[in-house]
Amino acid sequence: MAGRFMNGLVKATAYLPQMFIFRLKFHYEDKNVQSRKIKGPAIIVSNHTSVYDYAADIFVFPGRTLRFQMAEVLFKKKLQGWFLKCMGGIIVNRNAADYSYISKSKEILSKKGVVGVFPEGRLPRPGEERPISFKPGVALLALESGVPVIPIYTTGGYWEKKDSHVIIGKPVYATDYLVEGASAKDNLQNIASGLRQKVIELGELYGKG
Repeated sequence: MAGRFMNGLVKATAYLPQMFIFRLKFHYEDKNVQSRKIKGPAIIVSNHTSVYDYAADIFVFPGRTLRFQMAEVLFKKKLQGWFLKCMGGIIVNRNAADYSYISKSKEILSKKGVVGVFPEGRLPRPGEERPISFKPGVALLALESGVPVIPIYTTGGYWEKKDSHVIIGKPVYATDYLVEGASAKDNLQNIASGLRQKVIELGELYGKG
């Protein structure tokens, strides 16, 4: 409830400023199938371009409260950590074998909520192919929850005097990427790789537009 209130407050007070900061322009793989409206539970999967991706993405689907998985480092500063917790941030401790974020995410989805994930786990370094490999955590969450995954691709470039483009894809399911006879571990990788390829294809779709 607190996360929903804080999200609503931020969207209301920051709506006009974000128009000049993020300059978001929207494109769709098929708007009739998936627009900026989300019905029911869903996982949002996006490439990672900037520390500002989360702030921009809460305005992509304005009618829903997005609960994003966030790296533990973002919560180390007291004021920032408090704010992110109030926004409903899900802490992902990348330095420990702690998978409580999966349980927390599944709980949110079971209540018909929306969870956002940056499956790369970190920002790409200079020279790395983008997006970098997706971590299997997103595959496990998608498979165990069974909810649709909505892929999006963003060009980033916030705070610059140019538009930031967001391409919203059609929902997919973890089961779309399962390979019969493959081990559970391999199938998690198949799902993660399939979702990454889907995000890449959305970027290519924008490039052709």
